[in-house]
Amino acid sequence: MSVLVFMEPGDPSRQAVTLARSFGGPVHAVESSAVEPFAPDALAAILHQAVIDLSPTAVVAAASDRGNDVMARLAARLDLPLAANCVAATPGNPLAVTRQRWGGSLLEEALVHSELPLITVAPHVFPVDGGEAPLPVDAASDLDPKLKVVHVVEHVEPPGGGVSLAEAKVVVSGGRGVGSKEGFAIIEELAALLGGRVGCSRVVTSAGWRPHSDQVGQTGTKISPDLYIACGISGATQHMAGCKGAKRLLAINPDAEAPILASADYAVIGDLHTVVPAINAAIRKARGT
Repeated sequence: MSVLVFMEPGDPSRQAVTLARSFGGPVHAVESSAVEPFAPDALAAILHQAVIDLSPTAVVAAASDRGNDVMARLAARLDLPLAANCVAATPGNPLAVTRQRWGGSLLEEALVHSELPLITVAPHVFPVDGGEAPLPVDAASDLDPKLKVVHVVEHVEPPGGGVSLAEAKVVVSGGRGVGSKEGFAIIEELAALLGGRVGCSRVVTSAGWRPHSDQVGQTGTKISPDLYIACGISGATQHMAGCKGAKRLLAINPDAEAPILASADYAVIGDLHTVVPAINAAIRKARGT
């Protein structure tokens, strides 16, 4: 018996493979690149055919936007339930899973009664799989053109170019405490000095100070940098759901009771308009610039 995985580029899919291996047997993979440009119906059809050919014990994918999209369409084709955003899964009949709900603020334990478990794996929960690459599944070359009606027509690069917010090793975010669009100048300077990206909270995008593409949170981008610097951000549940993958969190806030401090590895209690320029100056001095 085998396990089938929908693979996308990047670590989240390799983390999904780690869970897939717990089901035993060889791991086969349908690559997202099998259909270019991305067309979820076509990829679901390829996975469906692979299910027929391989009779896998489970189908697994990363709980990315595209992974959830394709797997939901596969579930509709098979008329089976989909367990999305899982952080644990114990093989058995029924399958026992633990899922993230409400942006990661709640963990739900559930039993999946299904002849074929369909699972998407929450990012940054499992280690990256270091074993042999999954066995590739040959994609059909004669797909019905109707399956490609819904497809990606354009990819818009994030503002500022370079590494994306989701892939950045350092993210410096600003919240309501920044005060204005112009106030982000010091945040941008710090991000540039550290070779990182600028992020923000939902209230900032709502105010029109930064584009939605910069938003970190449940309805924005989920990040996993080595260092996350949150400036003037209180730490609402929705925001913390987006940055919980950060390895280190530095919070800069004048309120010693701000909720974000409960999750911070380091904290500076003070006005970001004083603290951030001081950090920028110290970095420049250390570098002799």
